[in-house]
Amino acid sequence: MPRRDLGFTAGELRRLRALRTPRGVQRALDAMPYHIGSTAWAPRRVLSEWTAHCLEGAVFAASALRVLGFPPLLLDLEAVQDTDHVIAVFRLRGHWGAIAKSNFSGLRYREPVHRTLRELAMSYFEGYVNLRGDRTLRAYSRPVNLARFDRAHPGWMTADEEVWFIPQHLVGIPHRPLLTPAMIRGLSRVDRRSLQAGLVGYREH
Repeated sequence: MPRRDLGFTAGELRRLRALRTPRGVQRALDAMPYHIGSTAWAPRRVLSEWTAHCLEGAVFAASALRVLGFPPLLLDLEAVQDTDHVIAVFRLRGHWGAIAKSNFSGLRYREPVHRTLRELAMSYFEGYVNLRGDRTLRAYSRPVNLARFDRAHPGWMTADEEVWFIPQHLVGIPHRPLLTPAMIRGLSRVDRRSLQAGLVGYREH
C-alpha cells in the first residue's frame, strides 16, 4: 500500500514502525496490561493508554500491521457460553498467522504456518474454554479488511470516539461452523491442569 500517515502523528508512526514485524506487534500487545472495561478504543487511544482488551488489541494490531504494509485484517471467532474472540490475521509466504490480546494464555499469537483460515481458527480450539472448562469455540468469520471503514468513518484509527461499528459489523457477518452437531455432543471438559495453564496471568473482571 502507499505510505500514508493514516492520521497518526510522526511520533506515533515511529513507535508503530519500530514494531517492524507481526511478532513485534504481538510483543507490544503482550507488554500491555489487559484492559478490563466495556470499551472499544481506537488504536491511538490504545497506544496512548498502553492497555487493551481482546477487541481493542486486535484492532490495534491490524492498524499496526497496516502501517507496516500488511492489509488490516480482522477475523472473529464465535463461541457459545463464552465471549467471542477477535484476532488480527496476516499472511506470509502463503500461510496465515494471527496476533491477539487475550485474558487466556493460549489464545494469543499464531505463527504464519497455517495453510487455510479454518486451520488457523482450529488452532485456537483446545485453548478456547470458559471458566467451567467447557470447550466453547464453534465458528469463524471471513477476514474483514478494516480499510472498508475509511470512507464511512474517516480517521477512525486516531479518533477520540470509540469504534463500536467494528464489532457490530463482525457479529453481523456470516460465520462458518468448525464442528458438526455430533462432534459438539461428544465434547468433554478440559482437565483442571489445562484450565489452570490457560488462566496463567488471568485478570479478574
